[in-house]
Amino acid sequence: MKKHLFFLLFLTVALYFSNAQSTASKNVNTFTIEAPQLKTTKTIWVYTPNNYSNSKSSYPVIYMFDAQNLFDAETSYVGEWKIDEYLDTLENKNVIVVGIEHGNDKRLEELTPYPNEKYGGGNGDTFMQFIINTVKPHIDITYRTHPEAESTGVFGASLGGLMAFYATIKYPETFSKAGVFSPSFWVSDKIYDLVSTSEISKNSKFYLLAGSKESESMVPDQEKMVKLLKQKGVESNNIKNIVIEGGEHNESLWSNNFPEAFQWLFN
Repeated sequence: MKKHLFFLLFLTVALYFSNAQSTASKNVNTFTIEAPQLKTTKTIWVYTPNNYSNSKSSYPVIYMFDAQNLFDAETSYVGEWKIDEYLDTLENKNVIVVGIEHGNDKRLEELTPYPNEKYGGGNGDTFMQFIINTVKPHIDITYRTHPEAESTGVFGASLGGLMAFYATIKYPETFSKAGVFSPSFWVSDKIYDLVSTSEISKNSKFYLLAGSKESESMVPDQEKMVKLLKQKGVESNNIKNIVIEGGEHNESLWSNNFPEAFQWLFN
């Protein structure tokens, strides 16, 4: 009986993916780029605003992790964030979004700045060097961007949330706006040490969000980090600390709350 049920489940999942169709907006394009820091190639997704081709304006940029889950149901096995659907509705507040694909089985390695004692990882800084020294220069040359830190954000969830936070603390000359959803601060206490020993830019903004039904440590870890940021002199109006009652660790939580976080970070 168990084998029969497993087989039915497998067929259901296989049928779903075989029928999945692209949901990406016409404003989303992809390209591949060499990643010498990671000794591989990466697929990069780029969302440009509705009016991009008909204007001469330059735009702020958000760099986001886990590009497979941001724009397209066809490439996300757990549901997409619908970033493009939301941004397509905006008339006055426009932005370029650059999504960097994770390396599948190398995701933990890429999106952890420090190794975890049990799970390993810890190559996140190399991943950030790829974004800062390879991806960003290419984007700034190819697209009309505002390249300065005050117009550049970084956004992610789970391990991506950890990396977005890390990037804004470690590289304030590049990023000033952090969208930090369900951050995996549990990976290593060294992330707290980094904050404690860093001079945090007064221009940096942090939007932190967690669901009350995530892991037992999720909300307490976030509260601990917010307290530390304030102790380091980050003003309260540059921090949003959001806990969604009943929120779980999934794309639905992150998708539903992206619009408000985006509006706050780029107001």
